[in-house]
Amino acid sequence: MKVKASRKASFNAAHRLHRPDWSDEKNKTVFGKCNNPKYHGHNYDLIVSVTGEIDPETGFVIDLKVLKELIKEHVEDELDHKNLNLDVPEFENLNPTAENISVVIWNKLRPHIDSNKELEVVLYETPRNFVTYTG
Repeated sequence: MKVKASRKASFNAAHRLHRPDWSDEKNKTVFGKCNNPKYHGHNYDLIVSVTGEIDPETGFVIDLKVLKELIKEHVEDELDHKNLNLDVPEFENLNPTAENISVVIWNKLRPHIDSNKELEVVLYETPRNFVTYTG
């Protein structure tokens, strides 16, 4: 029997959606307000879920205290109150779209979750716009 255990977290970050290989006009057309040269910010909400068998000794799929600490160390401490374009090495050559941010978060957490468990990241950029990445 598989069960999904989840932890919700949040972080605030600024970014600019921009491709340096495109003209300013194309960037404005594709990314609109999100291409602001002075950046813009979001209050991101994050749900990290781990799916797997329940451990018969503990009754846990994953200890949620452990998941909380993993999210704090590898996501909140690294992304919160940062300019994603300028302060986070993973976005040096990667456009910090919600889709790409969710993949970066998944990649940061995956090495710390048992390989026999599934990992899912749901990232809300706004209350109505969100992406899901499962690897």
